Amino acid sequence: MDDPDGGMAGFTLIEVVCVLAIVALMAAVLLPVMSKQTSRPRLEAYALQAAALLKADRNAAIRRGLAVDTRIDAQARTIRSGTSGQVVRFPDDVRFETVLPRNCDDRPALDSISFFGSGLSCGGVITLAHLDAGYQIRVNWLTGKIEVASNAGLTRP
Repeated sequence: MDDPDGGMAGFTLIEVVCVLAIVALMAAVLLPVMSKQTSRPRLEAYALQAAALLKADRNAAIRRGLAVDTRIDAQARTIRSGTSGQVVRFPDDVRFETVLPRNCDDRPALDSISFFGSGLSCGGVITLAHLDAGYQIRVNWLTGKIEVASNAGLTRP
């Protein structure tokens, strides 16, 4: 079919194949990158996993009647159980922040949340955030109670 300018109208098969190849190449490059980012449900799962580790350490401290320290390593982005050695590691695209006491039970806290045989703790807050989602894992210093709170306001503008 000719167009008014004397050329051929439409696309050739080779042009269509080239466009499809470019789209496929872009998808092959971009999809793996997009799937590696932490989703909102995965961020919530990290928060619940961290809370479960803290609760297990608190329960172990009560059961044994001894102090248990859960180690928080901000540089390695990990939380390590003081009883089982289990580690929760957070991906690099998740903002990981902590507020921990400097001293606990008349000794330096040393980047840990301590639980005591009485059920008490030294408390602390761990914040996990990514894009528009955020969660805080809060350990009450008086009761040792652990809770996970969702807060969209935890993310930076």
